[in-house]
Formats: sequence, structure tokens, C-alpha cells
Amino acid sequence: MTTSTTASAGWRIRKPSVIPGFGLTLGFSLAYLTLIILIPLSGLVWRTSALSGAEFWAILTDERTVNALRVSFGTALIAALINAVFGVVVAWVIVRYEFPGRRIIDAVVDLPFALPTAVAGIALAALYAHNGWVGSILGLIGIKAAFNPTGIVIALVFIGLPFVVRTVQPVMEEIDREVEEAAATLGANRFHTVFRVLLPGLAPAILTGFALAFARGVGEYGSVIFIAGNIPYVSEIAPLLIVIRLEEFNYAAATAIAAIMLSISFSMLLVINLIQAWSRRRYGYGA
Repeated sequence: MTTSTTASAGWRIRKPSVIPGFGLTLGFSLAYLTLIILIPLSGLVWRTSALSGAEFWAILTDERTVNALRVSFGTALIAALINAVFGVVVAWVIVRYEFPGRRIIDAVVDLPFALPTAVAGIALAALYAHNGWVGSILGLIGIKAAFNPTGIVIALVFIGLPFVVRTVQPVMEEIDREVEEAAATLGANRFHTVFRVLLPGLAPAILTGFALAFARGVGEYGSVIFIAGNIPYVSEIAPLLIVIRLEEFNYAAATAIAAIMLSISFSMLLVINLIQAWSRRRYGYGA
């Protein structure tokens, strides 16, 4: 066989993987994702497809549905933005400073993961109600923090903070202190060091934490219904409206609202992932 023939056929020779069993694990992964994710979502789409275009449009444009979607996505977006800021601050404190009780604070960050959402909702409602410890203080300055959209944001901040902290923390631990020292040596002040040296490298991790917190907030139910007030057109979230439609045996409307939430969530997460991929290429993180 000539050299040219060998070169032309060389691409057919697959280099063996360092980790064996790729075919088996890939098949298992696809089968698992199909059973757990794709089939249930396909069932949702199939049930929604039974509606006519006019029926689906009527549900989509219903004032109560529009307001519930606006409350769910609006409060989730606000809470995720708040967590994107303060989650980075919390991660920075845990990673960069040594102080008494540091391990305790690090463990407390994971508390929303372990705490049942209903328990969190009851605790937050008791604290932020007009006669609660925090709510009574806020009431003195005219702030009503419970049984309105503000209460929803508080609950979503509570359950979403760990997603940002735990996503940013390991990346922050990999950034050497010498990078900050080198920036200071070259004349950069603290503002430039944070916003031009550290944050660009953390941007993909921050976007990931933001996306996770946002996705969790959109579908959150247990911790929200106790503090939201659940007032139609004011503080009623879309997951609660789905439950109400199911209790009314209006399965078509419930699946239609769920399909709308699925479409909006997928579109927003796709955009976030595209921005994250651009950020990775732009700053070389994860390459």
C-alpha cells in the first residue's frame, strides 16, 4: 500500500479512548434521558397538540395566564439577577478570606438544598409577614414584603442562592492570588482588578449559576405559595395556575400553560447557553 493510500485511509482508523466503554455508556445515557426527560416532555406536547389553534391561542392570551407567566418569569429573573451579584460576593468571602465560622457559613449555603420547600415557605412567610420579625421592621418604612410579588422574589432568592455560589466557588478557587498581585504590580487599582481581571474569567460560571437559579425559580412552587398571597392577576404564579386548572379537571388548559412555560424557558436557557459559549471563547475559560 502506498503512502498516499495509507494517508487517505488513515481517517477511518479510530483512536482508542483512554476510558473504555464509550458505546455502552452513551447508549445508557441516551436511554436514561429518553425515559426521564424526553418521553414526559413528548407526552406534554402530545396532549397539548389535541387542542386546536384557536383553543391554544385563547389559553395563551387569557389575561390570567399572561399575568401568571409574567409574575413567574419576572420574579425569577429579578431573583436570579440578585443572586448573580450576591452569590459572587458570598463565594468570594468563602474562598478568599479565613475567619472564625467560615466552615459554618460554607455549610449554611447548602441549607436551601436540604430544606423542604414547604418548610422554607412557611418560615419566610412567618418572618416577612406584617407581624413577623423582619416584616414588622420593614412595615415601619412602608415596605410590605409578604403576600405580594416582593415575597415571591424573596423566596426565589432564598432557594436560588446556592446555585450561583456552588457554581462560582470552584472556579474562583482555581484563580491564583498571583494574578491579583500581578495586576496590582502593573498599576491596576482594586476596581480594575475585579472588573477587568477576575470577573471576565468568572463570567461563564456566573452565567451558569444565573441560568440554574433562573430555571429553578421559574418552576418553584412549594416555597412560593406560602409567601406569595396567590392573588389572581397580582401574585399568582404559573405553576399554581396549572395546579388550579388540574383541580378543575381542565387538563387541556393545564398542559397548554405547561407547554408555554416549557417553550419560554427553553428559549431563554438556549440564549443564555449561547452567551455562555461566546464568553468561554472570548475569555478562553473552559477551553
